[in-house]
Parts: sequence; structure tokens; C-alpha cells
Amino acid sequence: MTQTSAADPAADRARLLELIKELAVVRGKVTLSSGAEADYYIDLRRVTLHHEASRLVGRVMLAMLDEAGIEFQSAGGLTMGADPVGTALMHAAADAGRTVDAFVVRKAQKSYGMGRQVEGPDVRDRSVVVLEDTSTTGGSALTAVEGVRSAGGQITAVAVIVDRDTGAKERIEAEAGVPYLFAFGKDELGLD
Repeated sequence: MTQTSAADPAADRARLLELIKELAVVRGKVTLSSGAEADYYIDLRRVTLHHEASRLVGRVMLAMLDEAGIEFQSAGGLTMGADPVGTALMHAAADAGRTVDAFVVRKAQKSYGMGRQVEGPDVRDRSVVVLEDTSTTGGSALTAVEGVRSAGGQITAVAVIVDRDTGAKERIEAEAGVPYLFAFGKDELGLD
């Protein structure tokens, strides 16, 4: 098994791509959360919750955001797909001596307790990156953007591990008015 270090972003990226191809790409007819049908499924939880790949997810996403010049203090997104991505990024930042908090966004505001939609350290008046593991239509990321903005967070970008090249980038940039970044395109996974 190949191990990489934070000092080698190209090696981290190459190894993460290997793991995504090996663990996450499932071929066969599936119905996506958007309702669309596809001939393959990218199950990134098999990567984001994997002992080796999770660390790489954090380092690759942090390096991508840094390379793009995106400033942020908090990172997270709609609960389930984004949760382990935010945690991985938070830990990668800590390993690099930086302070980045993670948060999770519920689909709807709670009607009990503190009644929050965004859980974790407060995002009010903080620069925030909305994360997702993969995106088809951009709907989950846009729900998270709306929740974070309602909580007072300032969105600086939306970032995903894998872009399916099905219009999410264009939709998010048009509707949210922020850059959309992705670590890997479907072409890199051999899914053209």
C-alpha cells in the first residue's frame, strides 16, 4: 500500500484517484438522489470513511482550495455526503498548523432544542466553504448554501471531490454566485 505525506500534494492526489477508482466507482444502472438514472454510481462514502483515503481527501481538498486562493474559516455541507469531507478537511488543516472548523447542515431547521439548521461552531460572520462528496444537479450544495447564509455565514466557494459533469458547476455558480471547484472530473475516473 502506498503511503503519502502532506509534503507531496501530487502524490496525495494520485493515490486518492487510485482509491476512488478502486473503492467508489460502481458500474450498473442506478437512480441518483436527483432522480436521474446513470450507468454508474460514485459511492464516495467508501472513500471518505476509509482509513487511508479520508486523510487524503482532507489534504487534496485543502490543497485545491489553497491553490485557488479561497479563504475560509469553516467548511461543511449538507449532512451525510459532506460530513466526512468537512471532518477530513478540518483535520488536514490542523495537521498543517491551521484552524478550520467543520459544520453540518440539516435539510431543514430543527423544531426543537436550539432550533438550528447548521450544527457545530457558529458560522455567523465567518468565511465558509460548502463541501459535498459529489454533485449531479447541485441541489444538495445549494440547500447547504441557503442554510449557511441564513445562519449568517459568508460563502466563499463550493467544493466537491468528484464532479459528474452534469451541470452542477454551472447551476451553483449561477444560483449561489460563488466559485465551484472539484478535485476530480468524471473523465479522470474513466467514466466518459
